[in-house]
Amino acid sequence: MRYLGLDLGSRTLGVALSDKTGLIASSHETIRHKEEYNRLVKEVVKLVNEYEVEAIVLGFPKNMNNTIGPKGELSLKFKEKLEKVLDIPIYLEDERLTTKSATDMLIMGNVSRKDRKKVVDSVAATIILQSYLDKEKRK
Repeated sequence: MRYLGLDLGSRTLGVALSDKTGLIASSHETIRHKEEYNRLVKEVVKLVNEYEVEAIVLGFPKNMNNTIGPKGELSLKFKEKLEKVLDIPIYLEDERLTTKSATDMLIMGNVSRKDRKKVVDSVAATIILQSYLDKEKRK
């Protein structure tokens, strides 16, 4: 089963894909946007069709005290938009500190600041997706 991992930000959408067995997540791309969520939905639908994705894992940003803030509300609205056009499951995965983890990993890999900006969101999407896949394996 192939999964698509998404990290929705205010200016970018980080994208990750799992392998066909649903065990390993890999960074795919970062899509830049200017709050053009309808365009993003079309991009996601295209990816789902192109890669035969059977489920989506969308990062769900919560506050550190476990409440849902404006970014969490944005993810919930984006999930609703996707559900209107896709007939596959869309799971929410807690994404607290994933961007920081992704940045730290890239720094440890000696990736320049300029290059980090280009890939940090897709790496964060990979962390979100891999976290979900790992939890599913333990079930």
